[in-house]
Amino acid sequence: MKKTVPKIVSLKNDRVISMMTAYDYPSAKAVSQAEIDIILVGDSLAQVVLGHDDTLSVSMDEMLHHVKAVTRAKPDSLVVADMPYMSFHSTPKETLYNASRFIQEGKADGVKLEGGNKRKEMIEVLINAEIPVMGHLGLTPQSKNIMGGYKIQGRTLELATKLLEDAILLEGLGCFALVLEGVPSVLAETVSQNISIPTIGIGAGVDVDGQVLVYHDLIGMKSKEYIDAKFVKRYTNQYEEVLKSMKSFKKDIESRDFPTEEHSYGAGELTEENIIEWKKEVKKILS
Repeated sequence: MKKTVPKIVSLKNDRVISMMTAYDYPSAKAVSQAEIDIILVGDSLAQVVLGHDDTLSVSMDEMLHHVKAVTRAKPDSLVVADMPYMSFHSTPKETLYNASRFIQEGKADGVKLEGGNKRKEMIEVLINAEIPVMGHLGLTPQSKNIMGGYKIQGRTLELATKLLEDAILLEGLGCFALVLEGVPSVLAETVSQNISIPTIGIGAGVDVDGQVLVYHDLIGMKSKEYIDAKFVKRYTNQYEEVLKSMKSFKKDIESRDFPTEEHSYGAGELTEENIIEWKKEVKKILS
């Protein structure tokens, strides 16, 4: 059954909520069949799919392209589109236009955007337009330059208090859920206990209402040179398996062990006599 925003909200204090990124049709199919509650079409696709160094480089059109691919899979999971850098930083009008494209053209069920009080106007205009909004506080990757890199947030009393205040603000504005990324476990627990909307953690410990991981991190679709973040757990090693399969393919075709008769098509009406006559005609045509 298709997950809805009210259903996700109702899961707080009931059971742990699951969220997974997906960026295309087959990954969305897999995530949905695994009965994951929420699919986030994250701006992390900039790095794990498009090869950029950070999330700042992905455009609105690129994000929309991938949101459409995900929703074509008709997943039962709630689909949330990540609003990319500069798609919600200028004016409420531009923010509404960009978010509405995810809903109208991309068929997403809601959007996610980073930031607290400074994004108040942007969130208000989306909520007033009946667009469900998921908030995102803590380590917000789009703010990496001003943060000085990907650093754990909320480790001082002042910053922890500010984050809690922002979480309460986002709840009051009407956000239906809140991602907490890269914050101390005790802070994530305190926030979760003091707001009525679900918190989804990533690098935020166990005492939150849900957990999210990046699809490619979970399945191990990275080169082994990639340095894992502390909070990542790999459940398979698909990169190594895919590489092994590619090498086997190359070996098989070079030794002509593939394709075999099993992988080839029969001649049908092309009898031996027909083929002889046909080759004669070919010679005439080429002469």
